[in-house]
Amino acid sequence: MKILQEIKPTEEERKGVKRIIDSVLKNIKIKDAKLELGGSYAKDTFLRGNHDIDVFVRFHYEKYKNKDISTILDDGISIKHKKLHGSRDYFQLEKNGYTFEFIPVLDIKSSEKAKNITDVSPLHKEWVIKHLKNHDDVRLIKKFCRAQEVYGAESYIKGFSGYVLEILIVHYGTFINVVKNISNWKLPVYIDVNKHHKNKDEAFRKINKSKRENELVIVDPTQKDRNAAAAISKEKIEKLISACKNYLHNLSDDFFVEKTINIEDLKTEAAENNLLLIKINPLNGKKDVVGGKILKAYSYIESRLMKLDFKIIKSGWSFNHDSIIYYIVKDEILSKTILHYGPPLEHEKFVAEFRKKHKNTKIKNGKIFTEIKRRIKNLKDFSKIIKKDNYLKDKIKNIKMKIF
Repeated sequence: MKILQEIKPTEEERKGVKRIIDSVLKNIKIKDAKLELGGSYAKDTFLRGNHDIDVFVRFHYEKYKNKDISTILDDGISIKHKKLHGSRDYFQLEKNGYTFEFIPVLDIKSSEKAKNITDVSPLHKEWVIKHLKNHDDVRLIKKFCRAQEVYGAESYIKGFSGYVLEILIVHYGTFINVVKNISNWKLPVYIDVNKHHKNKDEAFRKINKSKRENELVIVDPTQKDRNAAAAISKEKIEKLISACKNYLHNLSDDFFVEKTINIEDLKTEAAENNLLLIKINPLNGKKDVVGGKILKAYSYIESRLMKLDFKIIKSGWSFNHDSIIYYIVKDEILSKTILHYGPPLEHEKFVAEFRKKHKNTKIKNGKIFTEIKRRIKNLKDFSKIIKKDNYLKDKIKNIKMKIF
């Protein structure tokens, strides 16, 4: 496939990355711990231009199982780095444009011994290395999922993780077989590649009900009571099913092109309506947390617009160097007044208080109400008020709004 030549790392890139990794790792010495490459670089499933490198720091289990291995690792990294908070603190540093994440884990051979969820991650890597034959097929399905906006295990994305996609390639064999099978998925779907369980019923007794609410159960090959797909939203699953069906109808490389939000295109699209464009400066911190706050800000603004009777035609957001939120809103004049409803008629005391507070009350369908002047009549009014909203100040560093 032509697209594979574009996404597969060149030999020159591989050698360059190896030099950078070696130069970083040689400066880190941790007693009773071994450093090993993790993630897509270790499994040889990384895409060209990927600059995120995971390093597992595996501590001797018996000696360190009851100790704070995060603090020990922190003290052992001599290069300038920053601490990130997770289920167990881990550390990040930058080198030649690459982002290294050092993850402290206990050196275990089976998931039953894990003291923390991150302890199992090296086992995922080892399983993939042992069973994966078609590394380029993983690259294809990763790129496909990224382009279809269903890739990423972060909580603000709730998409397919690299590990889940690797399991699917092992299970179905090739990229095209994965696409064909997903296009035929009808939820609920059950996959147990290592055959940990006799059947679906047995698996469901072992896997917590809350971890299979999305109706996609992919039994973790390294941990039989874990659903590796538990964090994926049902929306992302259905979106991928639809994308696979569409791709099979038209085998075009366009399905691998990642879309970016183009402001000029949005202006054109909103020509007969209104575009509320919000440029944001995200807070500093862990990407997963920061992204989650932007998602909350996006959802909050959307709910406020809808509550005020603005009709949203299309909306979206992106989180990168040029983070933006946008809403295309129907161009219409809102009414000068809105109906403000009071308590149910059977609550006579509260109804009397409502009548005292408001003049010209009326009854309709068994409810008391009054008409009040609409304070926010257009997007300009809305932007002035929402900019000062305390809820948003907690989610975003600063905010700039424009209406087109």
